[in-house]
Parts: sequence; structure tokens; C-alpha cells
Amino acid sequence: MFGGTALGETKIYGLLTGEDVIATGRAMTAMGATVREDGGVWTARGLGVGSLLEPSSALDMGNSGTSTRLLMGLIAANPIRAKLVGDASLESRPMGRVTKPLRMMGADFVMSSSSKPSNSEAIGHNNMPSSSEAIEQKSERLPLTVIGGDMAAIEYESPVASAQVKSCLLLAGLNAIGNTSVIEPKPTRDHSERMLRAFGAEVITDGNRVTVTGQAELQGQQVVVPGDPSSAAFLAVAAAITPGSDLIIENVCLNPTRTGLLLTLAEMGADIAYQDRRESGGEDVADVRVRHSALTGVTVPADRAASMIDEYLILSVAAACAVGETHMEGLEELRVKESDRLAGAAAILTAAGVPHTMGEDSLIVEGLGDGQGTAKIPGGGQVHTRLDHRMAMATLILGGVTQTPMAVDDANCILTSFPNFESLFNALGAEFE
Repeated sequence: MFGGTALGETKIYGLLTGEDVIATGRAMTAMGATVREDGGVWTARGLGVGSLLEPSSALDMGNSGTSTRLLMGLIAANPIRAKLVGDASLESRPMGRVTKPLRMMGADFVMSSSSKPSNSEAIGHNNMPSSSEAIEQKSERLPLTVIGGDMAAIEYESPVASAQVKSCLLLAGLNAIGNTSVIEPKPTRDHSERMLRAFGAEVITDGNRVTVTGQAELQGQQVVVPGDPSSAAFLAVAAAITPGSDLIIENVCLNPTRTGLLLTLAEMGADIAYQDRRESGGEDVADVRVRHSALTGVTVPADRAASMIDEYLILSVAAACAVGETHMEGLEELRVKESDRLAGAAAILTAAGVPHTMGEDSLIVEGLGDGQGTAKIPGGGQVHTRLDHRMAMATLILGGVTQTPMAVDDANCILTSFPNFESLFNALGAEFE
């Protein structure tokens, strides 16, 4: 997105080629940018801020909520109309959290009558939705058309701690006159701010407030993408719970807004070491060594949620293998991810025979560890992933240590974020079929 908005050429090394990223590249191409790959190196040539072209057909974002919400901000800052569509999972996710502030800036939206019900409505779990979720159940969802134009800078106090909301508004603010500020309840991942600065935008962070100066001019850059902490989390937990494991995960991004899972694993007693700490692409990076160890249940504070919001499913797997209870709090945001991931974590634990208690925004897992690094987890169940890649991967990782294998109804969704998941884990000794 940044390369397709900047002037000149952007070279990208180490790009994840999952379906979410490919969908984003196609969307940028449909709006006039040039995106191509040659020998594993990707090149994006942009048109400049505010110069995107109106696409001739709908932009299919597949399963990617991040791509969709960020693109809505980027499109809004251009005098064009663009319709966004997605798969069944994406079309159930609430978009009101970004359409509301974008309307305040001058954009407009038209929602198609075929929009799907929200995740909690679709799943039909017995717990009542949280207040913020209930509001978003009534808000816009895909398919919808973004109508962009002249943007007014605003100061927006976000009711949710969401890097997607923040990044969406920063992108919209690039072409506004004046300064656009986003104030968050708590700080969230700051990859967008770091990269916008590298591309030449003026971005100031002051505590929970992030401000971008409008009428920016971005210049193409060379970007080296570090390893994704959320993908690395599956490798780290698998190594920690599997007897005999000793794994080095190379080039992992250790941005302090993303290290909540590794911090929690260390508190549980995981054997984690960081090697060759360095900076790459404006991010803190290291090789992470994880060895099998006995885990103990802990309480994960609610204020850590923003730094590990995508890792609670795989943390639940680690908790199942630990001794004692693991308490997770402040999980309201899990209700509106690719699926209702709080209910999803409970579904995985139920299928595996792990005792647990799910609250409106909390989860308690009663670990079945023996104190020696192994656990007697029955397993044997099948999990309906609801097109959620992280649910599928977490289930399969847990199945590697259960007494009877675990199954998922569909693993194709894994391609959205971790296309070589199966081949990589099979090479490490797993037996995925």
C-alpha cells in the first residue's frame, strides 16, 4: 500500500506471499499502481498521494480484514469510488469502527443489501455479545462501496485499541489538509507509523496519541520485511510443548508492541533465548531459540491484549499443556476477528478434552500438564474453523501432543497467512495429513 502510494519505486525483500498480501497487491494494481515480483523481490511503483485511479470492478479482499480496513482509509483520500468484497468470514466482520471516523473526515459508504450477519450472529454462541460488539453488529459490513474525496483532518478518540483503525485513519490523513490525530485507549502495534516515517511522512507519537501531517509526499524505499511475530508464535509454542524440541526461528520481528506472547511464554517457564539482536527495516529483530520445557499457568493481564491480540488461540494451546490454570482477561476484541476467536478457543479446548471456562471477555484454561513437560490431553475432536487460519493452525499444533490426533474441517484458510505451514511443520517432524 505504501509503495503503491509513493512516488518512484519501492523494492520489498522478504515479503510474505500469503493470500492476504496477494489480494492487497491486486487491489493496488487495480487502482493504477504497478506491483510485480522477480526472483522473490517485489517492486511497487506508485502514483503519489491522492492519485489512485477508480477500479473498473470490485476489489476482492479474500479473508484479509487488515487489508480491507487500511484500504478503506487509503481509498477515502482519493476522489474515486471502489467496491470492496470478501469471503464469507470477511463479509461478517464489522466495519463501523472505520466507517464512522472516515465519514467525519468526508468519505461516504454504500452498503450492499447482501451483507452477511456478524461473527457472533453467525456462530450463535450462547454468551451475550459485549456492548461494543453489539453496536458493531448493526454497523456496515462488506460488500460496501467507499466514496472518497476531499478529506478533512480530525482528532479522533478511538473507543477500541485497534492498530487497524489507527492505520486506516493515518492513511486517510495523508491527503487531508492539516493534522489528523488518533487517540487510543492503549498503544497498539506501530508498524504503520514506523514505515510512514521511512517513506517520508511526518508522524508524531505522543503517548497514546498518533498524529500525521496531511498533504504528504511519500518517496519509494527499499524495505526488508522481518519475520511475522504472529506466525512465529505457532513455531514457538510447538517447540515449547513438544518433548525433545530445540528450534531457532530466524529473523523474528521483536517490535515491543508485538512481544506479548513471548513474554507470556517466558512467564510460564518456557526456555526462550534471543540471539543476534539487531535492527532491520526500522524494526527490532532477533533469532529466537525455543526449547521444550515444563510450563506453568499464569494470569495474563488485560492490558497485554493489544500486544498479542492475534496470539490468544495458540496461547490457549500452551495453557492446555501447562500445570495449573491460565487466566486470560480483556479478550473482548477476539469476538470480532476472522471468527469469534474467544468462542473458537473454547471450541478447540472442548474438542481436545481440556477443561476451561469462557466468560464474556475472559478465558480460564485448566492445564493438563504433569509438571515434567508433558500433558495427558485426550484430543480426538474435529474443529470447524469458520475460515479462520489461526483456528486451523492452533488446532493442528495441539493435535501434535494430544493422545489422539486432532482434525480441522478445512485447512485451506491457512494459505491466507502461512502458505508453507504444512510443509514446514512436516519437515520439522510433525505428521499433518
